[in-house]
Amino acid sequence: MPRYFTLEEAQQLLPAVQQWLRSAVEARHLLAEADAGMMELRRHVIAMSGVRPDPARALVLKARRDSAVEEVNRSIEAIHGLGVQVKDLDSGLIDFLTLYRGREVLLCFRLGEPGIAYWHELDSGFRGRKPIDRDFIDHHEGGDTESAG
Repeated sequence: MPRYFTLEEAQQLLPAVQQWLRSAVEARHLLAEADAGMMELRRHVIAMSGVRPDPARALVLKARRDSAVEEVNRSIEAIHGLGVQVKDLDSGLIDFLTLYRGREVLLCFRLGEPGIAYWHELDSGFRGRKPIDRDFIDHHEGGDTESAG
C-alpha cells in the first residue's frame, strides 16, 4: 500500500530526506569521477598498445567506485524506505505521494528549494508543476488515508 503524505508531513520529513539526497548526489559525483579515472586508465592502456595500467591506481579507483555505488544505493533505499520517490538524482528531484480531490498526485521538491511549494499530476512530471495554493491545501489528504484504488 502506498504511503500518502500531507504537505505538513512531507515538510517535517524533508530535512531527513534532504540529508540522504545530498549524500546520494555527492556519492553520484564521486562515482562519476571514479568512472572517469577508470576510463582514463583504459585509454592509456589502448594508447600504449596493451601496457598494463598501474595496478594500485586501478584498485584505488575500483574501491572508490564501489564505495560510491554503495552510498548511492544506501541513500536511495533510505529515501524509498520513508515512502518518498526519487525522480532525478542529478537534479535532486523527489516526490511525495498525496491525494488531491480524491486522486493521487505528487508533492514535488528539488534540492536547493526552501521547502515544498509545488505539486503535479502523476503523468505530468516536473514541467507540469503547479504552485501549492489554498485550494490544494484545503483539498489534499495524506497520513492514515487508505489507498484510493
